[in-house]
Amino acid sequence: MRPMEATHLVLVGMMGVGKSTVGRMVAERLQRPLFDSDEMIEARTGRTVRAIFEAEGEPAFRALETEVLIEALRRPEPSVIAAAGGVVMRPENREALKADDVRVVWLSATPDVLVERVRNGSHRPLLDQDPEATLRKMYTDREPLYREVADAIVHVDRRSIGEVADAVLR
Repeated sequence: MRPMEATHLVLVGMMGVGKSTVGRMVAERLQRPLFDSDEMIEARTGRTVRAIFEAEGEPAFRALETEVLIEALRRPEPSVIAAAGGVVMRPENREALKADDVRVVWLSATPDVLVERVRNGSHRPLLDQDPEATLRKMYTDREPLYREVADAIVHVDRRSIGEVADAVLR
């Protein structure tokens, strides 16, 4: 296991699993900057994730997702990175997440928990049609990719944010 003090800590997982919320808490406890990839994309483009999807489509968003991940990983100061849910879809991102100075924690939740958490999330364009079926398919497709990059897995079901943050830090 790589020493934590010399690495970037990247949180990966499905939308709604709590990467941003847990990331804020973990970054505060470690006294590190937090880079949230969705926030970075929105700051860079001046548009919401939904607006990017609507105007340019998913491939354009995925390209931006890769840019901000690589940018965050190249920073010399160790940080906490809350990566976008689909970051594992691109092979170049998975390769970047395997670098020696990166530690990846997969925040995992069952599809049932995810469906409940994102039920009223209007900012999630991939869930516009059939949120439950879409989330279940995404989980099936992405689960092996999250597993591939994860140095550790933290199950979030029935845990408070503080409990998840504690588990991440362990």
